[in-house]
Amino acid sequence: MSEYQLPERRRLYLMRHGDVTYFDDTGRAIDPDTVPLNEHGCAQATAAGESFAAQGVHFDRVIVSGLRRTVETAQRVLAATGQPIELEVQPAWQEIRGGRLVAIPPAEIEDAFLRVFDGLVPEHTRFLGGETIGELLDRVLPALAALRADPSWDTALLVLHGGVNRAILSHAITAGGRAFFGHLAQATGCINALDVGIKPEDWVVRTLNYAPPSPLHRDVRNTTMEMLYAQYLRYRPQVDRS
Repeated sequence: MSEYQLPERRRLYLMRHGDVTYFDDTGRAIDPDTVPLNEHGCAQATAAGESFAAQGVHFDRVIVSGLRRTVETAQRVLAATGQPIELEVQPAWQEIRGGRLVAIPPAEIEDAFLRVFDGLVPEHTRFLGGETIGELLDRVLPALAALRADPSWDTALLVLHGGVNRAILSHAITAGGRAFFGHLAQATGCINALDVGIKPEDWVVRTLNYAPPSPLHRDVRNTTMEMLYAQYLRYRPQVDRS
């Protein structure tokens, strides 16, 4: 009888960027490509870094989408861990792209915000009138496969976005399948831990949505899109008059 060999796997830490504010004090929307972390988001990123440091986690690669909020989050994580690692940018992992809200008929705007991440989302579903879920998967999954094909790393940190994280997590949960589970919560500043083996279907999901400094999410009952829609409704009259 041959001796059993334990499978070898590598670790992916998948983070969502820290909290940001998408509307300024006048009610105008801030460009999502350049919006910085707010004070709470900075604290979340530092807390995540301290969690990694407490466990002695060392990263071989740190990859961001290139959008400012992911860069700032990764920089704060690395500062807290004391690791001077150069950030890599993967544009294919930028957040799912919405369209122009003013182009969405008023009767459809509520569903555009609140139904887009309902359950198992069909690939033809558009995010706020923009990119479809299928188009998101088309750019996220090949870049993920390319990362797995690179044998040079053992532990990698990816600092990305809520929609992109759902695409990657859905792929992992379905053992390499093509799906999008919109109801997977991704708090700002959260950490997911995934292990990958040699075979494409070899995924092990270790941790989901761990969010220091509030890992039990005690005071949160709403989704990101619900809260974003509430902000939109609060500022819409000012935007409509501009």
